Amino acid sequence: MAKFIIALAAVSYCAVGVNGFTAANGITSKSLGKFENTVLRAQGMDEVQTILQESYPEFDSLIKGNEELWKKLSDSDSFTIFAPSSAAYKALGEDRKKQLKDPRNGELAEKIGMYHAIGEEVTAEALFNAGGVITMGGEVSIERNRSGGMFGVGGTEDGVKVGNSKVVQSINVGSGVIHEVDGFIHPFLLWRYADQLRIPGSQ
Repeated sequence: MAKFIIALAAVSYCAVGVNGFTAANGITSKSLGKFENTVLRAQGMDEVQTILQESYPEFDSLIKGNEELWKKLSDSDSFTIFAPSSAAYKALGEDRKKQLKDPRNGELAEKIGMYHAIGEEVTAEALFNAGGVITMGGEVSIERNRSGGMFGVGGTEDGVKVGNSKVVQSINVGSGVIHEVDGFIHPFLLWRYADQLRIPGSQ
């Protein structure tokens, strides 16, 4: 797992419970028992896809046709998926949602999807103690989320942000994990490629 994690330097680590973040760290971690013995190879993708279809339908629609992403996941012994919630998808706005659905933006949609997957398990604990991760799309920064305080001083650590999107909960599935996030974690710069097409919904 070390090859996908960027070390976090000069930080004070918090205690972490055996099931993931402690309550103080603001993350709910749960395990789906019926998938505990799933081996993540090609035949193990059905369970993961079912969870995405049922709990994260918009994100599932974005990545279900991404052959490169699914092949890399299927060829891995474990996995990590950052799944934006329905609220995160709604927050994109109608313009962005139209852009993602436009066939001319197929390559862009695939690239965005790649930023939400890693071909190895990165647990909630590992995220909290990391300075960044290397996804299939590229490097993504990680920082501790804080609530309270003033001007970035003080306050309480209550979770972690991956690419500026907060991890809401972590679901252990077989030999991997799905982290629900409250936003998309790809670089905003990618949207420029869609805007250049001047398609309906572009600014």
